[in-house]
Amino acid sequence: MRNAVLPRELNALIGSERKDFAVKAGRAQPRKKSWALLLFGLFWTGFTSIFVFAFLGPLFVGKEVQFESNGVPVVAGPGNLDEIVVPALIIGLFVLIGIGMLLGGLYSMFRKGGYYVGTPLRLVHYYKGTMRSIDWEQFSGDITVSGTIDTGSVSLQMRTGRMVSRKDGPERYVPDVIYMSRISNAFEIEKICRKRIKENDPTPANT
Repeated sequence: MRNAVLPRELNALIGSERKDFAVKAGRAQPRKKSWALLLFGLFWTGFTSIFVFAFLGPLFVGKEVQFESNGVPVVAGPGNLDEIVVPALIIGLFVLIGIGMLLGGLYSMFRKGGYYVGTPLRLVHYYKGTMRSIDWEQFSGDITVSGTIDTGSVSLQMRTGRMVSRKDGPERYVPDVIYMSRISNAFEIEKICRKRIKENDPTPANT
């Protein structure tokens, strides 16, 4: 299997360890995850923009805004903006959150994935001078691979994760995932990763 040409710093970290594979990822994560963030950010921004135009729109054309604060009628206008500052800041904050999600989705859509190197003992990730080393025993063995023979993506679930609350149900455990997106020889690399995870599995085998 053909390996990518690695940065000097990454080669120095690997040292004399044997390289099972070395690839350069075209993206930091699958495109569908970026689309999900983009669409949610678009929905959030559009929804909060309704409040901007409904609540603050009259001010933009020099008219007054009437609303209630703690049950008391309040009128705010071009010459009296003190009463509307706090509501405007709250609405603005939610709009900024939506814009932040949109920008984050765009960034993740075009962000490169860096280099991934697999050795018999660990997986090493290098991106813009930052290196992360993960022992194979940290992976659960749940692997997803997609794409074609030439180019594809491999997702490796880890044993670590976090609990995520749900509105209509109990908390759900979401494992951390390492994505190697748009890499060459994805199916061969999946086989290597599965082999190394099994070899380094810290769970005692059932007898």
